[in-house]
Amino acid sequence: MSCGPVREGMKTIRQIADEIGVSKTAVNKQIANLGLRSGLRKNGNQFAIDEHQEALIKQAFSEKSQTEIENQSQTKTQTENHEVGDLVCVLQATIDTLQGQLEVKDRQIAKLTEALVAAQQTAAAAQALHAGTMKQQLLSGESGADQ
Repeated sequence: MSCGPVREGMKTIRQIADEIGVSKTAVNKQIANLGLRSGLRKNGNQFAIDEHQEALIKQAFSEKSQTEIENQSQTKTQTENHEVGDLVCVLQATIDTLQGQLEVKDRQIAKLTEALVAAQQTAAAAQALHAGTMKQQLLSGESGADQ
């Protein structure tokens, strides 16, 4: 069994498989997919593949590889989009929670403001009452001193 080219410019399936880093089976499947099987020459127990056929086979693997890269890229993008969507959902839930807490705080502030206003009014009324009482006492004291 010869490892060299069958004829000048021709290669075996094994040589092509080794060059592109795939199995002989993968090259055989690609040959069948491309319909090249009937155009191959057989030399003993090996198929001889000419340069044109070799180029077609390598191009098919290159296109397949490019398609796989594009599919991986698309899958990665979809995964990233899904992760971003999940993050947006988490952030939206956090925003909703914080907005709810702000609404509670706003109501608490409003109640405390009302209580403060009421306390100020009570203090003002108490001061006025005290001032009135003091004035009355002073007037009563003056009246008593006049007598």
